[in-house]
Amino acid sequence: MIEAINISKTYNGVTVLNIENLVIKTGESIGLAGNNGAGKTTFFSLLLDLIAPTTGQLTNNGIDVSTSEAWKPFTTAFIDETFLIGYLTAEEYFYFIGDLRSQTKLQIDEFLAAFAEFFNDEILNKRKYLRDLSKGNQKKVGIIAALIGNPKVVILDEPFANLDPTTVSRLKKILREIASDSSRTLLVSSHDLQHTVEVCDRIVVLEKGTIVKDTLTTAETLTELETFFAV
Repeated sequence: MIEAINISKTYNGVTVLNIENLVIKTGESIGLAGNNGAGKTTFFSLLLDLIAPTTGQLTNNGIDVSTSEAWKPFTTAFIDETFLIGYLTAEEYFYFIGDLRSQTKLQIDEFLAAFAEFFNDEILNKRKYLRDLSKGNQKKVGIIAALIGNPKVVILDEPFANLDPTTVSRLKKILREIASDSSRTLLVSSHDLQHTVEVCDRIVVLEKGTIVKDTLTTAETLTELETFFAV
């Protein structure tokens, strides 16, 4: 379970995130929606202890993320290409992440084989550094690397951006498989309401750093969200 209690982040006197209470149960798939500057990436950055909160506490399975690193072995994320190591090839990067998660090269090779369709013969055995891949292919690498070792908490910021329609469809299939596992928690932020609704069973809408809508996904959710953002 993830819980945010009176969590806020302020820069130069401007509060960019202010969440009184948010509880995400184990096994939930959560979609964070909101316009630019709504606080989605800030929330993820706080949850990953990339930045420190101004006030409040964020816990991941009972562990305060700002005071202990015990949450790291079961938590993974891909926020953007800064998570990659540009001078490595895709294979070198996958093996590096695998080593961090106690996976052998053979285990990684077997793991990657399951994503051949998603890679679409554009990632492996290309002898290209990650820095030389397209934004979309960098994202493919980052997302799949984040799944190595079967992490129980998966955090993805704008995973659908820069991907072509076929790859988006394949990614949604991957994410739905994660979401269907009651032992795993999925957090996704996206500007694409339709993709988010199709993947997540709960939608949390942020506006200027605060939660303005928190709803379980139903057949009407997409229309409701489109109406909400049209105002």
